[in-house]
Amino acid sequence: MGKNMILAVVVSVETMLEKWKGREGKEMEVFQEFTLLTSEVISRTAFSSSYLEGEKIFDLLTKLSLIASRNVFKTRLPIISRFWKSSDEIESDKLAKMIYDSVMKIVKKREEIVTGEADSFGNDFLGLLVNSYHDLDENNKLSIQDLVDESKTFYFAGQETTNSLLAWAILLLAVHTDWQEKARREVIEIIGKGNPNSEGIAKLKTITMIINETLRLYPPATGTIRKVEREVRLGKLVLPIDLEVNI
Repeated sequence: MGKNMILAVVVSVETMLEKWKGREGKEMEVFQEFTLLTSEVISRTAFSSSYLEGEKIFDLLTKLSLIASRNVFKTRLPIISRFWKSSDEIESDKLAKMIYDSVMKIVKKREEIVTGEADSFGNDFLGLLVNSYHDLDENNKLSIQDLVDESKTFYFAGQETTNSLLAWAILLLAVHTDWQEKARREVIEIIGKGNPNSEGIAKLKTITMIINETLRLYPPATGTIRKVEREVRLGKLVLPIDLEVNI
């Protein structure tokens, strides 16, 4: 993790903690607080933008995810679905278009700010995607749809999983106060009262144990679905195009 990325995370956390100071002694919905935090961090570190720019994308992706989850076991009839769509399908298409437009707005903004040859659009996640989109080598070049899809995945999957991890870790530390004290002592000993740095973070063994145990007990993702875009061999199996694979 680079210095600029750590600084971005620190700034986001400081903003959250400053807000918490005025609510000392009161109950607080930390899951919602971490939703805002992780959204801000992803916007800052991956897309060099503020949470306000990414907020709309997060909101649209959440709505799209809810529609997908309630239709996951519904069977679509290939021929009929060309001529007739349910209200959920119509809403999904609308949300997908809005997400596409929102991501492209951020991409266009990056292209306008940074002009020049390929490989000059920045080293954050968005910069790497735009560099690949402008790559002169057709074998390495990303399509515009790939660029948007990768952005959607990073925005939503990164935010949802990290948010879940933080919320469960805080709950476990609240229950097991002895580990809370161990973690606090380690941070004070290694990091001190200053801001975290990459060298210090790498030495946090107790914190790493707590994170790994939280992931073991409450994994944020238990599976994922992928659609085969071209025929591929997986071990002894040949997966045909358009097959949906549940991993």
